[in-house]
Formats: sequence, C-alpha cells, structure tokens
Amino acid sequence: MYALFAAGANLVGGLVITTASPRGRLTQRLLIGFGAGFMLAVALLAMIPHAMEGGPNAAVGLLAGYLLVHLTQHVITPHFHFGEETHAHAMVGRWVGISALMGLLLHTFFDGVAIASGFGVSSSVGLLIFTAILLHKIPEGVTIASIMLASGNSAGRAIAGVSLLGLSTILGVLLTSFVRPLQHHGLALSAGVTIYVAASNLIPEVQKEHGARFALSVFLGVGLYYLAHLLLNGLAIHS
Repeated sequence: MYALFAAGANLVGGLVITTASPRGRLTQRLLIGFGAGFMLAVALLAMIPHAMEGGPNAAVGLLAGYLLVHLTQHVITPHFHFGEETHAHAMVGRWVGISALMGLLLHTFFDGVAIASGFGVSSSVGLLIFTAILLHKIPEGVTIASIMLASGNSAGRAIAGVSLLGLSTILGVLLTSFVRPLQHHGLALSAGVTIYVAASNLIPEVQKEHGARFALSVFLGVGLYYLAHLLLNGLAIHS
C-alpha cells in the first residue's frame, strides 16, 4: 500500500511537468529543499542507527549504496540533475532521456527496499522512511519527465518513464521479503542511497535557487522529521 502511494507521487511529479504551470514549478522547487531536509534527518537519525545494529559490515553497505547511485546517475548517465530540465540544447538525442531513466531506476528500486526494510524494524521507522521517500517522489517524477521532454521524447513517453519509476519502487518492496541479501543489508544500502539523494542530488539544487525560502525549506524538512518522530513516539507506534 505504501509503495503504491509512493509510486503515485512519481506520477504526480510527471503530471506537474507535462501539464506545467508556474505555481506547480514553484511548489516542486520548494519540495526539493523540504524533502532534502527530511531525508537527511531520517537517514542520519533513524536508518543508520538501526542499520548499525546489524554489525560493522553495515558501514560497507552504506558506502555501497551511496556509490551505486553515483555510478548510475553520474557515470553511466551523462546528464543528470534533480529538478526540471529547461535547456533543450543540452540534450543530444532521445537516448539521453532513456539513459537518465535507467539511472533513476536503481534509485527508485532502493526507495522500495527502504520502505520494506524500515517497516521490518518498526512501524514508526517505516512511516518516517515512507514520508521521506514520498516527499522526494514528486521532484523525482518532475526530473525524469522534464529530461524526457527536453531530449525530444513525447509526453506519453515521459509519463511511461515516470510509471516505470513507480513500478521499480513497488518491485523493491516486494523483493525485499524474498531476497536474503536485501533482508539483511537492505536498510544499510538504502540509507546510503537516501544520503546520496538528499546531500548530493537535492541540496545542490536548493543551493542554485535565490531566496531565503528555498534555503529555509531544508530546515523545515528537518523540523518536520522531529515533529513526526515526537508524534509517533507519543502514539507509541513501535511494533
């Protein structure tokens, strides 16, 4: 159910671009900062501490998750940044959009792994991780849809690409229950992925924007994590 909600947010992001409005673009830029803050807090304060309970090898999984995203998004994929792509001249053919999609599929797969692994720890950790993923799913959909359009692909192909990202997240949730390495190391790997997305993808996009509201949105995201943590503890949602 949570994976379906996350996949739906990918689709919303795609629709923001294919039926774009100035207000929609402003909203997704603010969501990038907001999501970055929440994701950093979840990774550092919830995911990593629980992952380290599995032993020191969790640190290797954390680094591996970080490097895997770097490999797929910035080594294999020649042109990638989070947020809307507005420079069509930077694109050199439809294959650029397809390669960006391929680069994001591993990331979205580990979104699903993170959700499943989080609920494997406790309901409260699962809900916090789900919220973090949900917040960046709309900018994620915006990213792939805009790159697809800027590289000459149709709106239909852009929405199809966004849908594949959602399916990849659902697949990540389903496989975590059956693949033993994901059962044991999924939280550490997905923590590395989450840190990369927050610190190496989203924060640089926030830093490009002018205006205090964009910078402050990161702090608001961290504040939301703290409030959510207090609320879940108050409701005694642990199992």
